[in-house]
Amino acid sequence: MPMERALITNTVTNDRIAVLFNPEEYTVARTMNYAQTTVPGLSAPITQFVSGGAQTLDMELLLDTYEAHSWAGTAAGDDVRDSLRKITDLMNIDPTTHAPPVLLFTWGSLAFTCVLANASARFVMFKQDGIPVRARLQVTFNEFRNIDLEAREIKRETADYSKLYTVSDGETLSGIAFKVYDDPALWRPIALYNRLDDPRSLSPGMELLIPMLPYRDPQSGEVFG
Repeated sequence: MPMERALITNTVTNDRIAVLFNPEEYTVARTMNYAQTTVPGLSAPITQFVSGGAQTLDMELLLDTYEAHSWAGTAAGDDVRDSLRKITDLMNIDPTTHAPPVLLFTWGSLAFTCVLANASARFVMFKQDGIPVRARLQVTFNEFRNIDLEAREIKRETADYSKLYTVSDGETLSGIAFKVYDDPALWRPIALYNRLDDPRSLSPGMELLIPMLPYRDPQSGEVFG
């Protein structure tokens, strides 16, 4: 059974680029940012957490048009730079968003929401007329995060942040309130915070933001908890 092909999906246009040859390996890296403050008289500087760094995904992609690949739309001997351009153009600014597109790189169980941050091509095979037919493309994808994603996914246990809760089959707001607040009567803050028109209509997989208590409804001023 052939291995599933890696895909690069442009989430703005929904265009998909199938990787001709799957990478032999990839590297996922992440950093954390810390600030160091020197205090006179101490044996070492004070280290303080500043922020998390973006994850990166690095790999080398092989592009080859020496032979025909009908499923990819290439004929034998095509200029490999045409195939290369389909990937490097993902660094161009999209006129509708005024930024390069957000991408989704998928391969098997790997799903990485990202932007293409770096691309470096090395041409390694040429026809007699000098047209390149094989290239190795080193790419770096940077994890994409924005305020909305951060607010929905992060789970900080403080009064300033909400928790994200995924509804299971058959669950009700009162049952969820019992799980998160130990009081089924406190279902209304969840309904108000998520602007649910029908609190009885919950579907499996729905994501709810659970406000920390005490919670004040901004419209009515009513305080819960």
